[in-house]
Amino acid sequence: MTSTADVGNSVDHVPAPSRERTAWAALRPLVLRLHFYAGVLIAPFLLVAACTGLMYAASYQIEEVVYQHELTAPAGKTSLPLSAQVAAARAAHPQGTVTAVRPGAEPGQTTRVLVNQPGLPESTQLAVFVDPSTGQVRGTLESYGSSGALPVRAWISTLHRQLHLGEPGRIYSELAASWLWVVALGGLVLWVARRRRNRRHLIVPDRAAGGLRRTLSWHGSVGLWAVLGLLFLSATGLTWSKYAGANVDELRAALDWTTPSIDVSGGDHAAHTATPGHHAGGAGVGVDRVAQAAAAKGLSGPLEIAWPAKSGAPYLVKEIDKTAPTRLDQVAVDAATGQVTAELRFADYSLAAKLARWGIDGHMGLLFGLVNQILLAALAIGLITLIVLGYRMWWRRRPTRGFGKPYPRGGWRNVPWALLAPLALLAVAVGIFLPLMGISLAAFLGVDVLLGLRARLGAQA
Repeated sequence: MTSTADVGNSVDHVPAPSRERTAWAALRPLVLRLHFYAGVLIAPFLLVAACTGLMYAASYQIEEVVYQHELTAPAGKTSLPLSAQVAAARAAHPQGTVTAVRPGAEPGQTTRVLVNQPGLPESTQLAVFVDPSTGQVRGTLESYGSSGALPVRAWISTLHRQLHLGEPGRIYSELAASWLWVVALGGLVLWVARRRRNRRHLIVPDRAAGGLRRTLSWHGSVGLWAVLGLLFLSATGLTWSKYAGANVDELRAALDWTTPSIDVSGGDHAAHTATPGHHAGGAGVGVDRVAQAAAAKGLSGPLEIAWPAKSGAPYLVKEIDKTAPTRLDQVAVDAATGQVTAELRFADYSLAAKLARWGIDGHMGLLFGLVNQILLAALAIGLITLIVLGYRMWWRRRPTRGFGKPYPRGGWRNVPWALLAPLALLAVAVGIFLPLMGISLAAFLGVDVLLGLRARLGAQA
């Protein structure tokens, strides 16, 4: 996460036999300087994202422990009809409107009835937990978003996403995601291109080294192991961001990579980009018959059955199992006849839509369950380690006073125009697509120019 300029001539380097000017020799000072500035100035945002991400990786287990009473019930020999369980939830909260129900997928799990009630925060509903065997309401909690996050996980998720600061807080996470891939790729190139006598020390830290070299060896080796995961987190994190995320959505729409959704208008099967909301509607044939119709089409738990969005609209039944192998099939069931009017199978998604779905679920720790969450925790710990080691190198190189010595400026003058011009155009294009990165990069360059002018004026004085 920091510059390695002062250790560039350490003893683990083999002197080059010649001084021929190569593209990498010209680019290396630029990469070093960018890695230094990005590492020192962006690392605090990355550190916050890594620490809160580590908390989120453990939030699923925390949720299961904290809300064990609500989420579980003694497994009975028989279960009440789903309509009776929904009726129990309605009786407990008559002032609310039932919007959906998630039947217990396994014995010992409660049924979750989602109730829309005035006064709740945006994207939040009441989750009423009903014992499938007895109809007893075991508790009521706020449920956030389509993932159904309960209060403790929702709190951690909001902390990771925007630090509980609202929309302005999202800038921190977008800035971190925008720069993470740059820092990771820059560090990878610097580490792999580094000359060394023992190639084993490319992937394994040099324990025989001491001081700054030892820290650099650990920094580079850990970064090499973590780089693919960090690139994945950066790419998937940007899809949720405010500004870059909007550009990602536009790009996906232009390339027809959008995620399809089922047509709940009651007509033939169709896919489109809008996802209708679910509000109160007529009960129609009833939830039991709707569940039977979905089961006849091969849908199985965990399921969510959403009430009609409006009068005349169908029920929407969808699988919500996001672990691999993903089960996300959906059917629309006519509220008056109980007939399936539309189907959408996950197998029919385009490859791009599937990759987007898997990427988001992998970022959230859902795709591979506990293994996924362990990998995310390991990545978070790895990123924290890289940041700490990077700051340690910077601090040890830091003079008694001042910010610290980055790689000397002016390296761009040695880059051939045939290479510099495309890189500049690429930087502009990336800065437009990732606005916060573009703004902060321009700020870095502005500060660097001012520091250079100050140093020149001081030398002339």
